[in-house]
Formats: sequence, structure tokens, C-alpha cells
Amino acid sequence: MSRLHSTGIAALAFAALTASAQAQAPAQPPFATTKVDGTENVYIFRYGGHQSMFVVTSAGVIATDPIGLRRPAAKAYIEEIQKITKAPIKYVIYSHSHYDHIAGGKPFKDLGATFVAHRNAKARIAALKPDDVVVPDQVVDGKKNITLGGTTLELNYVGKNHSDSTLVMRLPKEKIIFTVDWIPIQGIQFRGMADTYVPDVEDGLNKVIAMEWDTLIPGHPGPGGKQTGTKDNARDELAYLQDLSGAVKKAVSEGKSYADAQKEIKLPKYEAWPNYGPFLPMNIERYYDFWNRGI
Repeated sequence: MSRLHSTGIAALAFAALTASAQAQAPAQPPFATTKVDGTENVYIFRYGGHQSMFVVTSAGVIATDPIGLRRPAAKAYIEEIQKITKAPIKYVIYSHSHYDHIAGGKPFKDLGATFVAHRNAKARIAALKPDDVVVPDQVVDGKKNITLGGTTLELNYVGKNHSDSTLVMRLPKEKIIFTVDWIPIQGIQFRGMADTYVPDVEDGLNKVIAMEWDTLIPGHPGPGGKQTGTKDNARDELAYLQDLSGAVKKAVSEGKSYADAQKEIKLPKYEAWPNYGPFLPMNIERYYDFWNRGI
């Protein structure tokens, strides 16, 4: 048998063993709860590819997004909280108005939780009347503090970004923020940046970067399932949007079409980020609309 032939057989055998090992690797459980490093009472609940933050205090629990759109996440979420504490769930805070994060909250409401959201989120929910979204009981305009059992959670509105109702929730003592869908961990913005306000999103990032915090909890895990980030992730996202905006503005000034801009603009600095390939052309289209048509 030739050396080349035997090497080929070995390579095939190794590939088969690798495939077999991968097939036997345990699948990620549908949901999980993780305590945030360095804290005693801050947790992340993940269901599928969505995640929420909850805070346990001696007087009760402050939960965020039910993440229950067309799935039984709220039931699992409540059961996970009750494994940690028997204290009542006092609040559910909506991150913004998009259903994939705020649907499914009725089991929390049935337990007596007070629902809180930005005023614009409540108006949107009231106008559209989605079947599976609890209407907020209380609203936030610029800023509101929720204090429970010695823990304070700041609810900050920094303007339009991924929506016109996004809250930046900050735990001052723990130096943690929870905000959803617009500050990913190494992430191209989702698809066509639907409901995203340009260039307001960049101004909002500057405001968040100026806040005092160390740990970011986003609404979706990052590469490799990473659940928390840092202020550098916010700085990187701002740099990405500024680079994207500058490149698209140049293409528009040169009379390039949508198709030409999508074909020619490359941002290699970010090509290792997940979804760079499929989502960059759609991000380009969103900024092209801004620089070409002012929308």
C-alpha cells in the first residue's frame, strides 16, 4: 500500500471519528440559568437564542423580558427563578416593544407582577393589541428607578436606536447594564436593521459608553454562546456603524446604486463577526436609504 493511499485512509477514518463524536455531543439544553460572575443576586435566563436578566432581592424579584413568543419560555423562566428564591416576582421590565422579547408574560402577571416599559412601548402595544403581550402597568419617559430589597435598577431612555422604546437598565452597585438588540457581542446589526433609527443609534451608543458600567448583558448570546460583554463591545459596535456609515455615504456621493454599494463595500475589520456575510449587504441598504433618501 502506498504512503499516499494509507494517509488518505487515515484522514478518512479521522474525519469519520470526528463526525461521530460531534453527532454524539450533547445538544445545548433549551434553557438555562446562569449567575453573573462577581454578583450575588444577578442572573441570566436563556431560552434558545434569547436571554433576559433577573435580580433577586430580599423583598422580591425584578425580572425582564419574558422571551415567550410562540414558546413556553415564561413557565420555564418562573420555575428557574423559584429554584433560587421563593420571594415573589414583583416586576417585569420590558426592554423594548418587539414581540420576540416581550411576548408570553401572562404567567408573570398571574403571579401579581407589575409590568413596566417605556411610554412608547405601551403606546405601540395598545395600538397593535398583540394577543400574547401584557400591556404595561407603569411607563418610563426619560428615567425611572426601581428599588426593591436594597437593590436599585435604573431604567434609562437614551433616545431612538433599535426602536423608539429601548431601555438601558443599569445596576449601579454591580456596574451591569442590560439592553437588547442594538449592542451585540461582536455582531453585525440584524438583517435590514428594521425599526432602527439612523443616525440616532450612534448617538445612543455614545451615551451608553459614557455611563458607568463594566458588564453588558445583551438580549442574545454572542459568539460561542458568550452571555456577557464589556464596554469594548459597545465601542466596537459604534466603530462598526461609523465605518459602515462613512463607506455608504461615500458610495452615495459617487452615484453608486444600491446594488453597486452592496457589492463593492467591504469592511474586513469585522469579517470575523457572525453573520458578516449575509447581514452586511442589508445593513448597507439601511444606511443607503439614510444617505440617499434621508430616511
